[in-house]
Amino acid sequence: MKYAFMSFSCPDASLADMLSLAQEFGYDGIEPRTGGIHAHGVELDTGAVDRKRMLDAARGRGVAFGCIAVGSRFADPAVTEASLVEAEAGIRLARDLESGIVRVFGGKLAEGGDRGDAIKRVAASLRSLAPLAHDCGVTVCFETHDDWCDPAHVATVMEEVNHPSIGVNWDVMHPVRNHLASMEESFQILRPWIRHVHIHDGMHNPDTLEFRAFGEGEYDLDTVFRSLLTEGYNGYLSGEWINWEAARTHLPREIERMRAFETDLSEALS
Repeated sequence: MKYAFMSFSCPDASLADMLSLAQEFGYDGIEPRTGGIHAHGVELDTGAVDRKRMLDAARGRGVAFGCIAVGSRFADPAVTEASLVEAEAGIRLARDLESGIVRVFGGKLAEGGDRGDAIKRVAASLRSLAPLAHDCGVTVCFETHDDWCDPAHVATVMEEVNHPSIGVNWDVMHPVRNHLASMEESFQILRPWIRHVHIHDGMHNPDTLEFRAFGEGEYDLDTVFRSLLTEGYNGYLSGEWINWEAARTHLPREIERMRAFETDLSEALS
């Protein structure tokens, strides 16, 4: 498996500083969140010259763009069209930065919206992105997030889309935090489509994000690693730590613990 961290760990860092942190602490990749909310400058409107410069900088550090995280959301018809334009731009950005993954959301259902209608709208949106994603060598990954924390709803969308360029970003926290499925249940439901993973430890509080150091929270991360290793998963585990400790505090500690966990489990499974 490969390890990355999202730009939420260092929202004020330039891309050069973000790459430097990844190289220093041994991360394989980074995951910039687009939308102008962080200082890295990896944005949907970044020009071709700057994209080339960014890719060269990453190559020079031996760090990949593990995922490009965009905020597209498709469930609410009021934002679906704009979100499709955004997602298409994210796919092209990922292609230019040699990232194989673009993360998208389902988004909140419209007020009074019907779940069945939302499933059809999200599935249709993702299906429409599939040809461009295929041509660009990118997989669009739908995250277990917001009104799509129930893995059963996400699986229904995936079954309707049924395209290899559309997959799932399994955020391991949200289904459990919202008491919708256990870690094992989540994995078993989503396993055919998992192409990217957001990982963190924390507390089972549906009202707020409470992060803890890896292995010190309430999440069944043993099941996460055991399931992915058994499945032969070779994608990224991308650490998402929002408004938490300073990057230099948690980034080296978390990757050390995760790699040790992977090593110990790999030995136990061999």
